[in-house]
Amino acid sequence: MTKKKSSTRRSSAAVCAAGRLGDDDAYLFREGTHYRLWETLGAHAVRAAGKKGANFAVWAPAAKTASVVGDFNAWDPTAHPLELQGESGIWTGFVPDVTVGALYKFHLVSTLGGPVVDKADPFARATELPPQTASVLWQPSYGWNDGDWISTRASRQAANRPMSIYELHLGSWKRPGGEPLSYRQMADELVDYVGSMGFTHVEFLPPMEHPFYGSWGYQCTGYFAPTSRYGAPEDLMFLIDRLHQAEIGVVLDWVPSHFPGDEHGLFRFDGTHLFEHADPKLGFHPDWKSHIFNYGRPEVRSFLISSAMYWIECFHVDAIRVDAVASMLYRDYSRADGEWIPNEFGGRENIEAIAFLRQLNDAVHEIHPGVTMIAEESTAWPMVSRPTYIGGLGFDMKWDLGWMHDTLDYMKLDPIHRRFHHNALTFRMAYAWTERFVLPLSHDEVVHGKGSLLAKMSGDDWQNSPTCEASMATCMDSRARSFSSWGASWHHGPNGATRPNSSGVWPSTTFTAGCKPGSNA
Repeated sequence: MTKKKSSTRRSSAAVCAAGRLGDDDAYLFREGTHYRLWETLGAHAVRAAGKKGANFAVWAPAAKTASVVGDFNAWDPTAHPLELQGESGIWTGFVPDVTVGALYKFHLVSTLGGPVVDKADPFARATELPPQTASVLWQPSYGWNDGDWISTRASRQAANRPMSIYELHLGSWKRPGGEPLSYRQMADELVDYVGSMGFTHVEFLPPMEHPFYGSWGYQCTGYFAPTSRYGAPEDLMFLIDRLHQAEIGVVLDWVPSHFPGDEHGLFRFDGTHLFEHADPKLGFHPDWKSHIFNYGRPEVRSFLISSAMYWIECFHVDAIRVDAVASMLYRDYSRADGEWIPNEFGGRENIEAIAFLRQLNDAVHEIHPGVTMIAEESTAWPMVSRPTYIGGLGFDMKWDLGWMHDTLDYMKLDPIHRRFHHNALTFRMAYAWTERFVLPLSHDEVVHGKGSLLAKMSGDDWQNSPTCEASMATCMDSRARSFSSWGASWHHGPNGATRPNSSGVWPSTTFTAGCKPGSNA
């Protein structure tokens, strides 16, 4: 999707002993072009000067002092102070005798005063089980067995290949005895189920660590750490590996649009608005009561792009679905007059966010060709799925949320009234060739009592099942790729009820299809 550049700057791969970063790392980080920050910042088990221990590094330019606290020093902020590395704003240090599995946080005292808070590591790759909030020292040890899948991924996910996606929330998909499956338990049951239903991909709602379970991961604090609710990072790797061995791709929901204000998280990280805008007209999201990243800050761009790269490289995900893109593109998104600040040209477009999205997509496509980038974008913004070198945002595909709402509204009508509303189905043809679309039946249509797909159909139990089949046939025959949520699906039981099956699973429809070869160019 993107024009190849001659080079893309990445990590220098040089980390000095005793917790010091290489000069190139600091330079690229401050430039906004360091895409492998998990290798340099955060915590890493190492051997320095003949001693085993851990390197710690944290970005906190407004900190007056910084130290690492953990179960290895009784959480004493005076035990292991960190040293500021030049003008980078990065504090580093080596702590001997710290082993994998240790709990830790960063104790930061701001130059501006105010309350002193122990912060979780933004680059932690493992975390304590919520509601506990400490970071965990972790080192990768998993051996992958999906080489055949990775080597053929680009051809499998080409624009002229079918793609049918099954979306699920890891904690809600199946709950025997009221408890969710672990990553490893799901490896058997999910692989068999999705394979039998004929889907080509699964999409996980954000598996990143998040303090509030009810957010389903859309307000995350751990941009490099899978939630520990269902197991260790190696267990999620095992699940993805099993899916790949069964020739099922993995799409990951990823949220660079906002983050929560939990005390241990990114908000006011070093006593200043480090990751977010200081002005609430730019940095606070009125709908979700969360905080918006400052995309104009190079270090923030490095942080976010490194996060996306981490999931692609270390967890072998095949596609990233970027959440809430519309909220990133517009400064006045969900804001009344007087509640937003125009850009430098007087417009409502978020120029910094646009530049970030283009940089993100260019970087992913150059470094990992074959990985698919998908935008959840609900407005008429042009050229979302067109290359950046012709003015597009650089995504491979875009959700067609208008199709979802129009189709569901049409199918709710009694058949006798539908002849007056055929425009709900035909309107899509006015824009169907402007983007590369995914037709979603997403989780947003089943939450808060909205009901399953079958429950949305008109008529009684005898009527709504064939109506549901007709709506799915319409989806599968459309020029786009198909998508279904685990809760948007339907199960017609013996008594005609809409409910999970006996195993506690909300099954998806048995239809599978995608774009017709050559039609989605």
